[in-house]
Amino acid sequence: MNKKSALGLLAIVAIAAVATPAFAKNFTVKELNSGAAGTFVFEPNYLHVKPGDTVTFEPTDAGHDSQSFEVPAGAQAWKSEIGKPITVTFKKDGVYLYECNPHHLFGMLGVIEVGKATNKAQAEKAAAAMEKTQVMNKGRLTKLMAEVK
Repeated sequence: MNKKSALGLLAIVAIAAVATPAFAKNFTVKELNSGAAGTFVFEPNYLHVKPGDTVTFEPTDAGHDSQSFEVPAGAQAWKSEIGKPITVTFKKDGVYLYECNPHHLFGMLGVIEVGKATNKAQAEKAAAAMEKTQVMNKGRLTKLMAEVK
């Protein structure tokens, strides 16, 4: 490979490295008192995203937050303030389970699958434990976990 070809290849690699974040997507999850799936819901309440994508949790109705209660090993947990949006960047493959803390007993729960479900068994255990605490919308989290591949 001559010097000119090597410099051209290096330029292409550098441009690709800088441009890669431009391909990341941002998704919005609304925090609702009532939605298509019933009462006290995140909409959508299941997402499958790629590593590097972001999700903005938007408190569309008052009194809601978003916080993780199960994340893959080494992944960053999150917790928003009530009534405040939060944007989370998902860097690690795996299953992320989250809740609205004031309304988790009412089944206000969600699942984000990032890339491959590397921690599926662990997430299933956490989901089963959370399901036992539900006073409303029982089975919602179990149905969401059925989406995980």
